[in-house]
Amino acid sequence: MPSHAKAYEDPGTPEEQSRRQFLANATLAVGGVIGLVVAIPCLTSLVPESILHPDKAGGVWAPLSDADLKSLEASTNNPVKITFEFKYADGYLPPSDDQQFVWGVKFTPEQEASFKANRPDLFGKKSDEVPYPAVTMGFVVFSSICPHLGCRYQWQADAKRFICPCHGSQFGIQGNKLAGPAPRGLDPLPFRDTNGKAEITWIQYKSGTPDRIIVSYS
Repeated sequence: MPSHAKAYEDPGTPEEQSRRQFLANATLAVGGVIGLVVAIPCLTSLVPESILHPDKAGGVWAPLSDADLKSLEASTNNPVKITFEFKYADGYLPPSDDQQFVWGVKFTPEQEASFKANRPDLFGKKSDEVPYPAVTMGFVVFSSICPHLGCRYQWQADAKRFICPCHGSQFGIQGNKLAGPAPRGLDPLPFRDTNGKAEITWIQYKSGTPDRIIVSYS
């Protein structure tokens, strides 16, 4: 057998073997780091921004119609159903129009104080507190999605409560849970006044959990 062929068969000294193993491991490690650095931007570019950074996405602010705002301002002990439209644009998806409805509730100062006392999930020290004011200008706007499994609940004037037709969850006018399998109270949405114009942002919260986890903004 030629001498150079025998040289390839020589495993070398233990020190040489250790050095070769170290260099091989180092090469694999560096390659892995480089691959990870390249892969992360590629993967995150495919994920909607509102899911990656829901606190920074800010959402799309949709204005209330003058009629809806007047109805909300004139309401007393009944919520007002408000329908609004916005253009949904997120990540790599093309922009599209979407329509949602919410429930607006007007509070007197006494009712607002009662609301804050009865909703520790919104105003207590728990981890699921909302990252924005739940009450603005004496109004609270609730998402129309039941926090149980995502059905749409309705206000039942005779019963004086919100009732979900899917599994029977019931909530008071303050959004506090009264009955049924829902794991938490109703979810408030951001509401603001910009230059005399009332605006809402739609937020999708995770269903079926007592924690209030933002899935995405509009």
